[in-house]
Amino acid sequence: MVNSAPAAPILCTFPGDAELQSALAHFIVRAQKESIEKKGRFTVAISGGSLPRQLAGLIDNPAVKWDKWQVFYADERVVPLDHEDSNHALNTRELFSKVPIPPANIHTINPELADDLEELADEYEKELIREFAMKDSARFPVFDLVLLGIGPDGHTCSLFPGHALLSEEDRWVAYIDDSPKPPPKRVTLTLPVLNHAARIAFVVTGESKADTLHTVLDEPEKGLPASRVRPVSPGHLYWFTDEAAASKVQYPKTPFKL
Repeated sequence: MVNSAPAAPILCTFPGDAELQSALAHFIVRAQKESIEKKGRFTVAISGGSLPRQLAGLIDNPAVKWDKWQVFYADERVVPLDHEDSNHALNTRELFSKVPIPPANIHTINPELADDLEELADEYEKELIREFAMKDSARFPVFDLVLLGIGPDGHTCSLFPGHALLSEEDRWVAYIDDSPKPPPKRVTLTLPVLNHAARIAFVVTGESKADTLHTVLDEPEKGLPASRVRPVSPGHLYWFTDEAAASKVQYPKTPFKL
């Protein structure tokens, strides 16, 4: 079966954090509603960095059905789960400790396997297979929503510019032990997994990301990792940014509609 071309990214910009966080929460709740109506659950992959702080609109939000969420990490640093570098620790601090999500619905890596990255990545892939393969028989899992950020170098998840992992075509979860940014050991979802998602939302704020966002959206031919995230049909790609981050972008903006 030949997939049609990926849909064009949808870029929504907001004056500041408050407006962005409110719109993002509405967007997530709408995706949750559609997913639960369709199959009784909501599968989400989430990254770290500045992203978790932008999910504040989900806290004390009665529309969020936390018991229906199944959360995986789009990437994780291979450190103890309470370590300051851990994406799980960051998301717990910013979000999960403040909402009634059942702990069993948050799928973490097993840091006891830190000395065997191959086994650690395989075990996390098996966790994905348990969630997806029995229910959605496909070559790759289809997340209802993937929430991502970008680094100043255009990396997303732990997919870095020029790294061999950008060419991975088969694995769902891969490891790296040579991250150009510390800590060096990480596991990450691969591009084929990201690009089979039903919805991907990048969340990017701040003037420091303006040049990177311009390159990712206006010069995708440069091949930065974030530019390579283009979900296949019928998936959709959204960018939620503040005006500072989008200040140099020529790509057309779309007004956010509830």
